[in-house]
Amino acid sequence: MPLTDTAIRKTKPGPKPRKLYDAKGLYLLLRPDGSRWWRWKYRRPVTGKENTLSLGVYPDTGLADARAKRDEARKLLANGVDPGEHRRAEKAAGKERAANSFEVVAREWIAKQKSGWVESHASRIELRLKNDVFPWLGGRPVADIGARELLTTLNRVVDRGAVESAHRILQNCSQVFRYAIITARADRNPAEDLRGALPPVKPTHRAAITQPKRIGELLRAIDAYKGSLVTKCALRLAPHVFLRPGELRQAEWEEFDLDVAEWNIPPEKMKMRSAHLVPLSTQALAILREIEPLTGGGKYVFPSARTADRPMSDNAVLAALRRMGFSKDEMSGHGFRAMARTVLDEVLNVRPDYIEHQLAHAVKDPNGRAYNRTAHLHERVLMMQEWGDYLDILKAGDNVVPFRKKGDKDSSRIAIAARRRDT
Repeated sequence: MPLTDTAIRKTKPGPKPRKLYDAKGLYLLLRPDGSRWWRWKYRRPVTGKENTLSLGVYPDTGLADARAKRDEARKLLANGVDPGEHRRAEKAAGKERAANSFEVVAREWIAKQKSGWVESHASRIELRLKNDVFPWLGGRPVADIGARELLTTLNRVVDRGAVESAHRILQNCSQVFRYAIITARADRNPAEDLRGALPPVKPTHRAAITQPKRIGELLRAIDAYKGSLVTKCALRLAPHVFLRPGELRQAEWEEFDLDVAEWNIPPEKMKMRSAHLVPLSTQALAILREIEPLTGGGKYVFPSARTADRPMSDNAVLAALRRMGFSKDEMSGHGFRAMARTVLDEVLNVRPDYIEHQLAHAVKDPNGRAYNRTAHLHERVLMMQEWGDYLDILKAGDNVVPFRKKGDKDSSRIAIAARRRDT
């Protein structure tokens, strides 16, 4: 039977908490100290997992008020919105914000997407919106924001010269508006009306050294680096694995099997959200063996200088390159990837799909299926070792491997091994 105020007042607390049930998941939790808390039990819209929402304290929140709050939460749930996430978004945005303000909806969207994002990606999106959108549009009802108002906000970013950021913010805003439409809090997406309204982004390429002679100079400079051993080992390993800087600095010892010479990176750390396998050359193994006595007892291979509980800073490798005299126009943290891609293709004449797969790009076969992490593993193991050997040649200053003519399929050990397997 549904609860009544009389029944609530007459029920006395006992030695253990009691639940007085009303209807549609609503109940009153009566604690031994006499306090009475309204709770609503529901299942999350995506996972189906059970969750509980607090609806206030009796008698400040009466039975009628508790039922009204429950019904409001049920409406959100019917539209695919988790009432718990909605409440957290409202609190993060501030009590003065309207329930369907742009900021509340945006924070709710971020919370829903976070589990599928790399942490740094989520932080960048949140920071963009917090700095460049929320101050002007955050408190506005999401359904009332028009294209002109959104363009005015974006032009503030353009005016300070951050055109690429403006395009990224427009993309994020469009995603928020689409989420608002799906959850029945807006009818249209004004961001779609702004196609072509922003200045085009001038293409920029991250600086990379790709000439064999200059690569040798860089490798010798790294060997002569006088900074911390952690940073030096990260610099030395970077050209051998050519991962993204964030993937390198967040390397954890539990991901490595040095006896098998493999580094298995879990999907949540990868940009494409797919597990990635890195075969380790003898040179890469030697670097890891060197740093293992120093950091092997902790979580991270390259921990922060301040605390072993965090990985090294985003700027550690970049700052070390600058200290060694390589300007931002010469070499960047991402430059090791471009270096490997260019030289493996043009000098060692490795098949492009082997290279792209090792770069953790979305490579597909002719039938459109994405390769799994072990695809062409034998060839990639050979490629990584040949690459390590070639880097040693360049570092010694003896560039004996000439540029080869495109299409010369028998000019590398990888190509020869692949041909033998095919026959």
